[in-house]
Amino acid sequence: MLDLEVVPERSLGNERWEFALGMPLAQGVAILQKHCRIIKNVQVLYSEQSPLSHDLILNLTQDGIKLLFDAYNQRLKVIEVYDLSKVKLKYCGVHFNSQAIAPTIEQIDQSFGATHPGVYNAAEQLFHLNFRGLSFSFQLDSWKEAPKFEPKFAHGLASLQIPHGATVKRMYIYTANSLQDTKAPMMPLSCFYGNVYAETVEVLRDPVGPRGLQLRLLTAGCGPGVLADTKMHTFERCVYLGDSCQDVLSALGSPHKVFYKSEDKMKIHSPSPHKQVPSKCNDYFFNYFTLGVDVLFDATTHQVKKFVLHTNYPGHYNFNIYHRCDFKIPLAVKRGKSTDAHTQPCIVTTYSKWDAIQELMGHPMEKPVVLHRSSSANNTNPFGSTFCFGLQRMIFEVMQNNHIASVTLYGPPRPNSQSQNTELIQ
Repeated sequence: MLDLEVVPERSLGNERWEFALGMPLAQGVAILQKHCRIIKNVQVLYSEQSPLSHDLILNLTQDGIKLLFDAYNQRLKVIEVYDLSKVKLKYCGVHFNSQAIAPTIEQIDQSFGATHPGVYNAAEQLFHLNFRGLSFSFQLDSWKEAPKFEPKFAHGLASLQIPHGATVKRMYIYTANSLQDTKAPMMPLSCFYGNVYAETVEVLRDPVGPRGLQLRLLTAGCGPGVLADTKMHTFERCVYLGDSCQDVLSALGSPHKVFYKSEDKMKIHSPSPHKQVPSKCNDYFFNYFTLGVDVLFDATTHQVKKFVLHTNYPGHYNFNIYHRCDFKIPLAVKRGKSTDAHTQPCIVTTYSKWDAIQELMGHPMEKPVVLHRSSSANNTNPFGSTFCFGLQRMIFEVMQNNHIASVTLYGPPRPNSQSQNTELIQ
């Protein structure tokens, strides 16, 4: 049985690990994988057709704990303990729930002190006792007690005293004063671990197609002074098609992984693939997992050929490998008839659906390429195939629920990058 410390408005954990509000989904999963011998039977709950309409939940069935991650930013929003009989809980080092201590209203009052009177929810037949960043729900002993605590029986008072002996049914940890209005906080400094994260990624375009990326980055670092004064820093970097390997390293830092392409499975779709001379070296990717970005370099010139932006939707084969890339692709869409047409700025984002993108950019002329991912050791893919559509030098990988799994950007290198490389060769 887990023995965990409750920190209101912050976390639930012990000396070895903690689930902190604002923690990215990937870090929560990493904790569960590392301690898989202790924390077992974990479920991943999400909406397959509408992944943005419901929170993404990690359900620790053996321990009675749910971790609710925001559907959009995929950071931990609420920690719910829904079965207190399966876990030991303490506050400031003193247990208020264990096999020997029942979590009654008297015990909660002794451990956490005074707060506002409890609020009765008639629909759930539960009393909610709220502290800042922490709520307890108490189950009534009998449904016959419910009418006594209805507001109309209390002369218009909506807040009432919780009956003695009531025990906690659920506990919630969240930020701010209200569970209903809570949002996932910014990532705490303790979750950076020296990594750089992307707040937003904007695609830089010209009238023909994409030119590069402008990334707004977040990192935790120390300024001048005491080392303990760690603060979050934001800065911007730009990388372009045609940039050298050194340009990308100086802008984004070292990648988490370098992946060399062993074969090009899409070569058959290029013009005259049989005439292409096999290359002696392989193109390679810089994988930036915390940015949600891959950078593909040409094996001969070592210049950027493509950028790949990952949305990290559940139900995709690569789910939880990358953090979600919150990208924005600006478009100039022509509205009206040809005689009096005018351009209107529009933006395609990580959360845009394929139907809406086609309305903005037009329908592709060719049929999609069906992409079926599988590992070399296991040819099965439980999530099914995806479909790749090409528009304006961008390849949209579309899932079966109409959401975008990834966007690949390609095109000719910018002129100044070619001239710089020519000067270096001379």
